[in-house]
Amino acid sequence: MTTTPTDRGPTVRDELFGPRRRAVTLGIVLLISLVAFEQMGVGTAMPAVVAELGTVADYAWPFVAFIATTVVGTVLGGRWCDARGPRLVLLLAPAVFGLGLLVAGTAGSLPQLLAGRLLQGLGAGAQGVAVYVLIALVYSVRARPAVFGLVSSAWVAPSLVGPPVAGLVTEHLSWHWVFLGLLPLVGLAVLLVLPAVRGLAPPAEPAPPHRGLVLAAVAAAVGVAGLSWAGQHPTVAGAVLAAAALALLVPALRRLLPAGTVRARRGIAAVVAGRGLIAGAFFTVTAYLPLMLTATHGWSLSEAGLPLIVGSLGWSAAAAWQGRRPELPRPRLLRIGMLLIAVGTAGQLVVAPAWGVAWAALPLWLLAGVGMGLGFSSLSALLLAGSRAEEVGYHSSAAQLTDQLAQAAFVGLGGALLAVLVTPAVALPVLLVVLVVLALVGALIAPRTAPHDGPLESPGL
Repeated sequence: MTTTPTDRGPTVRDELFGPRRRAVTLGIVLLISLVAFEQMGVGTAMPAVVAELGTVADYAWPFVAFIATTVVGTVLGGRWCDARGPRLVLLLAPAVFGLGLLVAGTAGSLPQLLAGRLLQGLGAGAQGVAVYVLIALVYSVRARPAVFGLVSSAWVAPSLVGPPVAGLVTEHLSWHWVFLGLLPLVGLAVLLVLPAVRGLAPPAEPAPPHRGLVLAAVAAAVGVAGLSWAGQHPTVAGAVLAAAALALLVPALRRLLPAGTVRARRGIAAVVAGRGLIAGAFFTVTAYLPLMLTATHGWSLSEAGLPLIVGSLGWSAAAAWQGRRPELPRPRLLRIGMLLIAVGTAGQLVVAPAWGVAWAALPLWLLAGVGMGLGFSSLSALLLAGSRAEEVGYHSSAAQLTDQLAQAAFVGLGGALLAVLVTPAVALPVLLVVLVVLALVGALIAPRTAPHDGPLESPGL
């Protein structure tokens, strides 16, 4: 059945999958999916990679290298998009990411692998911001919730199939193909977005240059990477490194985040703060839930992954549902999403102790996944609705930076609690209480995320 435009214009489905938009929509989804699959697959293959190229002591470095340059790519890519438009970034960032895949996939030594991971992070960070800017330019406000629903699904599907596929490839071929196998898809994604990219013009009012941007980006990268490493090494040295990382981060973030972010000032500052809160709450539980089920309740690794799969499905379903309801207020959906994450996280308090009910993790994390699907997609739409054209790159990079910082900080807090309190059955309930508070604060500030002057419409190309 063919949908025909009404007097009010094309439908949301036409905007996404009509003849003028189909290729760019698929290209955006593929670009996001490639980064997501690479991240999920590398985690599965990394034990084999490190066994061949290094030692267990080197295990954290490929992840830290990726995180560090992701921050740099996110910041610099965002500012370039605001000053010159996203065209060059959308062409170069996938190329840098693909070069990183090639370097890592052909690595015969740890330094070459780390070089590949640095390039992958740089490309992935810049590419993620440029995609947001492209969405702001190409799609109307009414269609954006549906686009962000697809972007959410682009992360969910790799989380389901990435680990098993990477495991099979590593076991039956080689870990090298976890990287190299994605190269043809990078080229396909660029070809799909190319028609839309060709039509992009430089901003009518380019953002002014920012002094000290490169230095701030590097300081933030070192700080976030330091927090991530410290989280994986909860020792005295790790604590010292975490303190040094914070000393770098605080002044850098004053330049890289909108004023009022810490106070969640109404408007874009509250949106950026909300991204940190929702990422910190949801992804930290995701990181520790398998440990909770294996170490405390004796589940196998495959069984412990079931709540994550259920949560991913809930996320995807809720993101798709909100995309079909563009008329619903996004701050209200955000509040509902944050509350669902709070309930799903608080419910894990009956799972975490040794006497806990392990099976309850599945329905509880399904609930949290639904909350993530509503909240994360709503924040993405609010980010664009509250940004002027010359600010989309800056605000998108700030939101992604708070994502990365929150995950590094709270996963690191979990590691520190495990080091001090020893057993997951004792340490993880304390962490869960902190994360419930994060989600409740997110629900509290949700009304502040509404744009000051209402949505900023973009007619699309």
